[in-house]
Amino acid sequence: MNEAEKPSSEGTPPACLPAHLDKPRLRREHASEYLDVVFGITIAPATLAKYVTIGGGPEFQKVNRTPLYPRQSLDAWAKKKLGPLICSSSQAG
Repeated sequence: MNEAEKPSSEGTPPACLPAHLDKPRLRREHASEYLDVVFGITIAPATLAKYVTIGGGPEFQKVNRTPLYPRQSLDAWAKKKLGPLICSSSQAG
């Protein structure tokens, strides 16, 4: 089955990311930009830095003193922050 014959239920195509965001791990500034471009979540790099100390942010790895955020952990964190779709403000969410 070629690309044109695939049913639309198989999901959406991956986003076309700029080259500096299309890496397996991102530095804090690029992680902030990635969250904004892909999920519409605006979060400052300084806030990500704060989450490193108090918790509640996406998982990261360190190389020497440099935090690197795997894109998979940014995706998981953003989906958790967004929560489920709701139809009314009266619905629990």
